[in-house]
Amino acid sequence: LAQKSGCFAYCLRPQLSDKDFEAMSVVDGLPFAEEKKEYILKVLDPILEEMVSDVLTEMPKVPLDFMIAWLTKRSGIAAASSSRVSVMQKNQQLKQELKQMQGSLEETSTAAAPTNPEDEEEEEEEEDDEVDEIPESFKKSEESLGRARQSVSAEAYGTWNQKKAYTPPNHPKTDEQKTRLQNTLSKSFMFASLEDKDMQTILLAMKECTFAAGTKVINEGEDGDYLFVIEKGTLECLKVLDGAEKVVKTVNTGDVFGELALLYNCPRAASVVAKDDCICWQLDRESFNHIVKDAAVARRNKYDEFLKSVTLISSLEAYERSQIADALKAETFKKGDMIVVQDDPGDKFYIVEEGALYAMKKQGDDEKRVMDYKIGDYFGELALLKNQPRAASIIVESDSAKVLSMTRLSFNKMLGPLAGLLSRQVSTYK
Repeated sequence: LAQKSGCFAYCLRPQLSDKDFEAMSVVDGLPFAEEKKEYILKVLDPILEEMVSDVLTEMPKVPLDFMIAWLTKRSGIAAASSSRVSVMQKNQQLKQELKQMQGSLEETSTAAAPTNPEDEEEEEEEEDDEVDEIPESFKKSEESLGRARQSVSAEAYGTWNQKKAYTPPNHPKTDEQKTRLQNTLSKSFMFASLEDKDMQTILLAMKECTFAAGTKVINEGEDGDYLFVIEKGTLECLKVLDGAEKVVKTVNTGDVFGELALLYNCPRAASVVAKDDCICWQLDRESFNHIVKDAAVARRNKYDEFLKSVTLISSLEAYERSQIADALKAETFKKGDMIVVQDDPGDKFYIVEEGALYAMKKQGDDEKRVMDYKIGDYFGELALLKNQPRAASIIVESDSAKVLSMTRLSFNKMLGPLAGLLSRQVSTYK
C-alpha cells in the first residue's frame, strides 16, 4: 500500500526533512502520466493523509466502514441528505394532517347532511344556484380591481359578534366647550354635513384631550379605537420608511386624524406626534360607526367618482383624489345668484357639480360674458394662485346649481402638485 499510494509515507512526513521525504516518494515509479502524478500529489494525497491519520487515531474495528463514513462526512453529503430527509418527513407529516382534517370535515358534513334524499337533492340545487349566480353588487370590473382604497372593510357581525344597541356616551361640557367644539367640527369634512340631531349626539360623545409637545398620540401598527379632531395645535404623522421614522404629513386646526383605522377597520397607518401643545377632541369607534361612518364613506365615494370626471383632477392617484374629496364642501345656489363677485378677495376654489354658470367681466363701462361653466368645470383658482381679487363675477344660469368648494389652505395643500398646470390654464383666460 505504501509503495502504490505513498499515503503511509505521507503519515511519516512530520518526522522527515523535505529532502528525505522527496527521496522516499514512490510517485516517480508509478506508471502514470505526469499530470496524473501531479494530481496524486496535490489532490489525493492530502485527503488520504488526513483520513489515514484519523484512522490511526481511532483504530476502528472495521476500518472500511469508518473510512466510508469519514469520506461521506467530508463531502457534506450527509448534511444535505439529512436536510432532504427532514423536508420529506415534514411533507409526509403535513399530508397526514391534511388527510385527517379532510376526514373530519367529511364526518362533519355527513352528520349535518339531511336524512331525506329529496331534501338533500334540493339543498344541492340551492347551493348550485348560490354559486352560479353572483350578485351584481359583488362583481367588480377589471378597472376597479386595479384601484387602491376603493373598498371599505366594515365591522363584521354574526352569532359570534352580536351588534349591540347603541347608547351614546355623554361627556358633560360647558357652553364654552360646546361652542369651541362646534366651531372645530364645522371645519372638518367628516362632521360638517351631519344633521343637527346627529351633531348634538356627537357634541356630547366627544371628549376633550390635551397633549404636550412631543407626546405620541398614536402608534403605527396598533389597533385604533378612537379618532381625533384638532381644535388647536399642529401634529406630525410619521411612518417607518427604510428603517427610520419620517414625517409624511402635518395636520392642524380642523383636521381629523386616526380615522383610517375606524373607516377601514385596520391597524394605525402611521404614528402621530404633537409638534406643540395641542387641544384635540376624541371620538370612540362605536359612536363613529353608528353616526358618522356610513355618511362619511358614502360622501367620500360619491365625490371620488365625481372627481374622476373633472379633467384637472382625473390624472391624480386614487389616494390624492380621496384627500381632495374629503376637503370639499357642497354649496347650493339658485338662478341669478352670484357665487363670486368681481374685485372681491378670493379665498375659495370651486368645482361645478350640478347646473350651469357663466362669468361676467366689467371692462370700463362695459360688461360682457366671457366664459360658461358646466358640470366638472372649475373656477376661482386665479385669485388663489396669484393672491389677487376676483377677476370676474360667476353667476348661476340654471334654475339651481351645486358647487363643491375648497378653502385656500386646502387648495394649497391638496392641489400644490397641479400648480403648474393651473397656471398654464390661467394664461388662456380672456
